[in-house]
Amino acid sequence: MRALVKAKDEPGLELHEVEKPDVGPHDVLIKVKKASICGTDMHIWKWDQWAQNTVPVPMVVGHEYMGLIEEIGDEVKDLKVGQRVSGEGHIPCGKCRNCQSGRAHICAETKGIGVNRPGAFADYVAIPEANVRPLPDSVSDEVASILDPLGNAVNTALTFDVSGEDVLITGAGPIGCMAAAVCRHVGARHIIVTDLNDERLALAEKMGATRGVRADKENLRDVMGELGMREGFDIGLEMSGAAPAMDSMIEHMITGGRVALLGLFPGKVEMDLNKAIFKGLTLEGIYGRKMFETWHKMLAMLESGLDVTPVISHHLPFEDFAKGFEAVGKGEANKVILDLDK
Repeated sequence: MRALVKAKDEPGLELHEVEKPDVGPHDVLIKVKKASICGTDMHIWKWDQWAQNTVPVPMVVGHEYMGLIEEIGDEVKDLKVGQRVSGEGHIPCGKCRNCQSGRAHICAETKGIGVNRPGAFADYVAIPEANVRPLPDSVSDEVASILDPLGNAVNTALTFDVSGEDVLITGAGPIGCMAAAVCRHVGARHIIVTDLNDERLALAEKMGATRGVRADKENLRDVMGELGMREGFDIGLEMSGAAPAMDSMIEHMITGGRVALLGLFPGKVEMDLNKAIFKGLTLEGIYGRKMFETWHKMLAMLESGLDVTPVISHHLPFEDFAKGFEAVGKGEANKVILDLDK
């Protein structure tokens, strides 16, 4: 089968022919129809320090996708060949304290599809039955291929109660923009999104942000004054993975504010923790989605009117993957969907 492989210890990916995955008794083989490029994939494409420390070479990458069930293992009972599905990309160990206490989403032994086990930028991907997420007819193939990052946005945005609150989102990438849409959907008051890209800020406003703010040109305090905010932001959602954005977030939080951290930083980050301490801030790291509460919530929100389609900017044939990665890297694209079924 065709697959995008991190084949060398250097930037870039290569399109290779590899063997189809084996299907164990509790596994499901999925024929991938559409897959999308994620921020994590960009880390791997750039081959930054995080990627070098995390991803073994060679590795078939990619973890945002949808497709049709091609084959099921002998012990799989509740899924059928031909069914439309997506999948949870984190495979927990099932044996540790967190897994056995209903917290599998923070299992320390989690294996990530496309990170440390073969992924979905391929004609076929095999995952355990428990990770398969059937798709309702109301969710299009395009939206289904971005449920993984939408789940990140939903999990991060709903970490704390944002209803009626003022929310600061640092980073107007696809997940930041989807988080703005989620916050608007569940009743936040002011939603401010900061970034360095005018087009992405415009998209954030289209998707529900009260105001997009150029972090390098505008004063966040002035924007807060325009909106009648006197103390600071109640909730912070860090989506950028940029140290200056993290510093700015801590600076502009209200005393007792709460911050959810999703963005991956390329290396160690220096920050003034004393400010966080004196403000009594709560900082919570977010890794992926809750299994499987987040999936239920995001599908319910999609069925009740949440619209994330504006975040999809490009459709490309699978073979043109490099154009997609380059467009994302230059800030010219948001979510890029690779079509494998054409």
